[in-house]
Amino acid sequence: MYRLSCKCGMVSGYIRDGSPSNRVRCYCTDCQAFGRFFGSGAGVLDAQGGTEIVQVAQSRLQIDTGLDQLACIRLTPKGLLRWYARCCNTPIGNTLANPRVSTVGLIHNCLDSATLDRDLGPVAAEVNTDTANGNPKPRQRGLFRMIVKVLAMAITDRVSGRYRQSPLFSQAGRPVVEPRVLAVDEIAELKRAG
Repeated sequence: MYRLSCKCGMVSGYIRDGSPSNRVRCYCTDCQAFGRFFGSGAGVLDAQGGTEIVQVAQSRLQIDTGLDQLACIRLTPKGLLRWYARCCNTPIGNTLANPRVSTVGLIHNCLDSATLDRDLGPVAAEVNTDTANGNPKPRQRGLFRMIVKVLAMAITDRVSGRYRQSPLFSQAGRPVVEPRVLAVDEIAELKRAG
């Protein structure tokens, strides 16, 4: 079991022991925009605009307290659901809008950085490095292995029916909170800020 919490502690829970996880760093412009959504002092992005993410099956995610504090945005009407704790503006994670593909990319800010290496292993993939800030850019690595692991997690949960055990989606397959789609000018500002 691995604990997770927002900064103020109102949203808390854990990752159940179980199937594999992926620990990745993503430099895509959408992850950078989501990081900037919380402000420059939030510590979501590293110096080159990377976000550290731990990908697990949603069925392994348990939220014990603060479900009423969850909020969700989308950068586009069909984009990822990007979850955060509205009580203290802590990013929680990213999911697809389709609950049948039930993985979640948990953002490092809600995880205990002191024990990440020990409990979840080192960063095994760096992706979308062509849009990293500055030079030299990080070398892309681990993409194929990351995709295989995510597909394995999603397929296993789909076949077993565990995909229905997500705290982020209702039994009817709808997000537990209505996502707010950011306005075009909001997105432009977040992407321009880099």
